[in-house]
Amino acid sequence: MELLECTLSIDDLDAFVADLGAIGDRHDVTIQAFDARYVAGRAHLERAVDLADRAIARGENVARDRAVEILLYAAGRRQIDRALEMGVDEGETRAVVLVDEDSTGNEGVRSDGDGNADADETASLEAVADLAAVVATEPTLEEPDEETLCSFFEITDAERGATDASLSALVRERVALLEVEK
Repeated sequence: MELLECTLSIDDLDAFVADLGAIGDRHDVTIQAFDARYVAGRAHLERAVDLADRAIARGENVARDRAVEILLYAAGRRQIDRALEMGVDEGETRAVVLVDEDSTGNEGVRSDGDGNADADETASLEAVADLAAVVATEPTLEEPDEETLCSFFEITDAERGATDASLSALVRERVALLEVEK
């Protein structure tokens, strides 16, 4: 999995999503863009990818599209409309674009596909970075927006006070709980 941390300026969301889809199809990768305010770090997205792939391998996925299934897990929600809040929108957004090889093996374990997963991910990440909507590549995950994360994932002050777990760990717990709620 590769991540592009950037600022996006999107004039036409449908065209931007179509561009990501075309790049993904060309390189046989899955691409999903997230509003960085809703991402609790790389481990959050890694967990979402792992759980989405496991659901797909078991035939338990909600979405037909792998990118949408990853979004559902990252958001910790089964309803696509509610999960879309975590995605990017028109206007300027600090974002994280996830690029991941588009293949799964048995039991949700990643397969090597054509053996060129790293090259495919790198080439597609470069193609995404070259899109007109990417106005700057810059760190967006260094300082998580704790207020937005707590609100979106419904993490209370009492919960945070009752544990020494990091906010990122609590968000990953919400992502994992989606499996239990099915």
